[in-house]
Amino acid sequence: MEKRTARLTILIDPRKKEIFEEICAANDLTPSQVVRKLVRQYIIDNAGGRELPDWLKPTARSGD
Repeated sequence: MEKRTARLTILIDPRKKEIFEEICAANDLTPSQVVRKLVRQYIIDNAGGRELPDWLKPTARSGD
């Protein structure tokens, strides 16, 4: 698992931000948790031939 963190600053429409935060709260998640999950999945989906660290490799899920 990652040992350090880095800041990622994004600009987003205030209305989208408000809706995003409401949905995150309704799912008992922080916006940061959701963004980290989105980034992780984006990397997995678009890694191409890059070798990913074990902690970033997709895991087999039952029923998939």
